[in-house]
Amino acid sequence: MNKEIKINDKKIFYRIKGSGKPVILIHGFGEDSSIWKKQVEFLKDKYQLIIPDLPGTGQSDLVDDMSMEGTAGIINSIILEEKIEALPVIGHSMGGYITLALVEKYKNKVSAFGLFHSSAFADSEEKKAARQKGIEFIQQHGAFEFLKTSTPNLFSPLTKENNPASVQAQIDSLSNFSAAALVSYLEAMMQRPDRTEILRKTAVPVLFIMGKYDNAVPLEDGLKQCHLPEKSYIHILQLSGHLGMLEETENSNRILEEFLQEI
Repeated sequence: MNKEIKINDKKIFYRIKGSGKPVILIHGFGEDSSIWKKQVEFLKDKYQLIIPDLPGTGQSDLVDDMSMEGTAGIINSIILEEKIEALPVIGHSMGGYITLALVEKYKNKVSAFGLFHSSAFADSEEKKAARQKGIEFIQQHGAFEFLKTSTPNLFSPLTKENNPASVQAQIDSLSNFSAAALVSYLEAMMQRPDRTEILRKTAVPVLFIMGKYDNAVPLEDGLKQCHLPEKSYIHILQLSGHLGMLEETENSNRILEEFLQEI
């Protein structure tokens, strides 16, 4: 089922697939909701999956507030629209940053959450500098050239060697992104605060899925924070970079299903 809500006259698109207890899947930077396609197909018989296109991606419009906090407010608006009291939220990469902002501002709406190749740490100065270079590249060359250049680095060396078709398929799916949306999100990620205190204080279960070869959110960062929550579920994908849902689909599906069943 395709649905949409309006935020200050801007359209936010989301899909609902399956039946059962509701779960939100939030995609990351340079992706849209289709990144979760294989997880949706696997989980739809047991869960009602709510999969939004974040503002400025897929079928959703850019909004005035593209910050992690502003986007978390939009996710909360979807939860309210669906009249859901509380539910698990799984965020990939930037989607995890948005999930943490959601927990901070609307914690009663989140019954459990997952950081899938994501982090509660703020950007380091080195990371901010890299994002600033990305902004300058986008402004000079456009969104697709940036994503075409950066996306292969999100996969592990093993995936690039053994499954180059998966890498190319992801690149081929990136033609509809706007430069304005990518720049807005890069700026928002640079400005987000450290949210490790959210992990320390949360009383709900937290899932960590990390990739051994993840260059975007390094494994060591995940290992430094995964012990912080009262109840953590910790998994390391041994063959993956930053896109475990594509690189190790069966493992990722199993981990998500087990976490959702456990909680």
